[in-house]
This record gives sequence, structure tokens and C-alpha cells, in this order.
Amino acid sequence: MITLQKKDQYFKILNLSDTQLSNEEWSKDAANILTDTVKYLVKETKPDLITVSGDLAWAGEFVSYTNLAQLLDSFDIPWAPVFGNHDNQGGEEKLSKVVEIFKNSKNCIFECGDPQYGCGNYVIGIEENGKLIHGIIMMDSHDRKNLVKENGETEEHWGELYSEQFGWYANEVDNLSRLGAKESSIIMHIPIYTYREAIAAALKKDIDHSKIPCGKGEQTDCWNEGYEDSVGVLYEGICSYPVDNGFFDLILEKGNTKTLLCGHDHVNNICVTYKGVRFIYSMKTGMGCYWNEKINGGTLLSVDANGKMTEEHYYFPIVK
Repeated sequence: MITLQKKDQYFKILNLSDTQLSNEEWSKDAANILTDTVKYLVKETKPDLITVSGDLAWAGEFVSYTNLAQLLDSFDIPWAPVFGNHDNQGGEEKLSKVVEIFKNSKNCIFECGDPQYGCGNYVIGIEENGKLIHGIIMMDSHDRKNLVKENGETEEHWGELYSEQFGWYANEVDNLSRLGAKESSIIMHIPIYTYREAIAAALKKDIDHSKIPCGKGEQTDCWNEGYEDSVGVLYEGICSYPVDNGFFDLILEKGNTKTLLCGHDHVNNICVTYKGVRFIYSMKTGMGCYWNEKINGGTLLSVDANGKMTEEHYYFPIVK
């Protein structure tokens, strides 16, 4: 486990997501948008750690990975990524080259972890005065997975956490609890199935989701009773694996993880609390692949002295 020290009232984590530029785009306006966005976010939030929730670039686009690593290194702040489906889609050989780029970056604290679970399953502990208060569990959600239907036909869908990762997660969260961390969080790329249940429970069904305004504090009448602490918008579907593999049941059983954060769906930034766990869609950072320019930015995660995490979206430019 990597440990970082909390020195102020909050330990602040700036999460970026789906930066996803091609090699060619780094010589175009897309690079300026991404660079200006990240510089603005770092200046505004003054983070202790920068995380990236997947799809950092496109598989095999090594110039893009290198340029992103150099940008993140330039702030002299520890940074930690997980891989997304587009990072994973080039296979082990291309991914290993990206790992080498990260390992040669002076401020990157990425760890590969056990290869049977994928690439990039590791834990970051937050300490205060020598005491562990929170654990950030980074998990690889892979690329695609086939679903065999009742008629025997096979459909390809977005990936999910491997069953082998369940045991790894259980061991890590038990260790965090034993060491004194009252809460933990998970950062991954592809949302788990339960995002569908959580958002369905929170968001009113008799409204046009596409008409809900994006921006801080502007969603006021779209939440069901009991979900008024929800924020953000859902401008596209939830692209998870279509079958529940039971991972959220394990989260509830362990009782330590109170925050889940994903990326993947570029024009969703909705956050809801469901069964005591906060489900966060991170803000997308930059215009790579596809975007809504009004939902461009990052998500600040703040951990207090009790290990409790809260989130706040930062828009660039800020939508008022």
C-alpha cells in the first residue's frame, strides 16, 4: 500500500477522467483545451493527489500517454491512474509500454498489482499524524466481456470487475479496517451494474433527462424523495455490464467502502447516495473522443479527519 500524508483540514484528491487524446490531437486545439482545463483545476483545487479514472488516451498512442504524463508531472503532485477500456483494448504488450511510461514519471505512484486481476489494482492510504484514516482502492474494470444469452447467442458488452478481484478487494478492505481506516473509496473506469439501480432510485422518471440543466446547484426538482442530496446530470445511458455480478453486495457486507467513482460515460456527472454509498460519475476532462463542453472539468474528493469523503464538481469554464 502506498501512503500519503494529510496535512491540512482536508486531504484533497482531484480526479480527472477520459482525457483520451490521440497522438495527432496533441498538436491541435484539443491539447490546449485539455492542458488549460487541467491547469485551471489544479490552481483552483490545490490537490494533494491527482487521480485519473481511465481512458487516459487510446491504446498504442504512446505520444499521447507520454504528453499526459509530462503534463501531470509538471505540477509536482503525486498522481495515480487506473486504466479504462480504451487503455486496455490494445492488449498486454501495448499496455506494458504505457506502464513503463508511468514508471519513468517522477510523480506517478501507479502500481500494476497482481496480473491475475488485470493491471492497476492497488491501494493508496491516507494518513494523519501516523494514523490511517482512509483508503483509496484503485480497480481495473478491463475492456469488454461477452454475455451468452438464453438462446446461446453471444453479445459483447462493456467489461466488469473480475470475480477474482472480489477476494482481492475483500482482503484489502479488511486490511484497511484493521489498520484503522474508518472509510474507503473505489476509483474505477466502467461503472458497476448497481449504478443503474442507484440512479433509477434517485432520478424522477417523468422528466426529460436531456433538459435538466448542468451546472452547480441548478438541479432542484428532478430527484425522488430521500435523494435530495443528489447532483449532476445523466445525458446518456449507463454503460455497465448488463448483469449484476454481486460486487455491490460485497461492498455492503464489508461496510467500509462509502464512495464509488467511475468515468466512461462522458456526458454523465450525476452523483447519488444509495444504501449508504455515494455513487459518483466524475466530470470528463477535455474534449477527447466526445464531450459536452458545458460538462468539462474535474471532480474534487475531500477527505476529513474522520476519513469521510465528499465530492464537488469543478467546471471549466464554470457554468453559471
